[in-house]
Amino acid sequence: MTTVVDLPLLPLGRGVDLGSERGVECPGDLPSPSDPSLVARALAAKEALGSRVFVLGHHYQRDEVIQFADVTGDSFKLAREAAARPDAEYIVFCGVHFMAESADILTADSQKVVLPDLAAGCSMADMARLRQVEDTWAALEAAGLADEVVPVTYMNSSADIKAFCGKHGGAVCTSSNAETALEWAFAQGSKVLFLPDQHLGRNTAVLKMGMSLEDCVVWDPHRPGGGLTPEELAGARMILWKGHCSVHGRFSAETIPQLRADVPGVQVIVHPECTHEVVLAADLVGSTEFIIQTIEAAPAGSAWAVGTELNLVKRLASEHPDKRIVFLDKTVCYCSTMNRIDLPHFVWAMESLVDGVVVNQIEVDAETEKWAKVALDRMLALPGKTHKD
Repeated sequence: MTTVVDLPLLPLGRGVDLGSERGVECPGDLPSPSDPSLVARALAAKEALGSRVFVLGHHYQRDEVIQFADVTGDSFKLAREAAARPDAEYIVFCGVHFMAESADILTADSQKVVLPDLAAGCSMADMARLRQVEDTWAALEAAGLADEVVPVTYMNSSADIKAFCGKHGGAVCTSSNAETALEWAFAQGSKVLFLPDQHLGRNTAVLKMGMSLEDCVVWDPHRPGGGLTPEELAGARMILWKGHCSVHGRFSAETIPQLRADVPGVQVIVHPECTHEVVLAADLVGSTEFIIQTIEAAPAGSAWAVGTELNLVKRLASEHPDKRIVFLDKTVCYCSTMNRIDLPHFVWAMESLVDGVVVNQIEVDAETEKWAKVALDRMLALPGKTHKD
């Protein structure tokens, strides 16, 4: 007899289901989002902690939170900034889980990394679980191909996936140095297993390295044999994990012709996590930092359609009123997990630290940290481009 379990239907923003939502329980008194004193409380807590705390804010954070960041940037830049502040007892990372893990890996053991809301995860990172990747590697071994394969994982992955790559002779990459990382990988073997974002892997292989789409296959961890025939696997150069960014994957090339018609002279600039079709239709493609720097350097009066997270696009439009900056999508496209870090959670985390209570500490175990750092160090040893997301 099948047991039917009723799932709770929760109105948006009201209530949680602890059985199905990882990390949403807040072990403390979370301030009300309508509390008019939240900004003053955040400022007071930051002042009380002084140099003991270092606040990091990712570009995709809400304005209400990022205003308190000591440094803003992409995920790897922020992790390195944390490592460059050894005197800071607490690192409060306003980003998502894998970013806080990277900060913990790169900072001293005495430093404590805090993520204000443990539910701030990354859907892309969650698409590659360690057990799935281990099963994939076992399948490659059984096919007699593992010795030819070098695993490369995007920075937007969990610490244990980075560690897997470290153990198996692979490396980490960012969206800025993916080409360099792949060149290094192909000097080690004839195939690359690229995790977890298929679009960054495909766009880099085809548009930067001259491969064909036929050189790329997609491994689906939910299907036997990855959904690939032995012949497809043997003939592939790039084995792309079936993962994607829930934000960048939403953009559609179909919107671009109409935008060009509506906004004369518009330049379309997108992140390489976008689909291959969107990247082909764009004028410029690059990392978050590349997008910011390009628009900052653009002449007054220029027009831009930007394909990346909406908080950042709105911020760019506000900071550059002399330029026309529009969002590439027709509909709202926030990063929902990044938006879990709100002012109430930030205030709660900061005030807890003032009281001597470390909440939501992110700790990577020693073995995982060791091998993840091996993969990160291999990336840092690569020549050429600055390492940015």
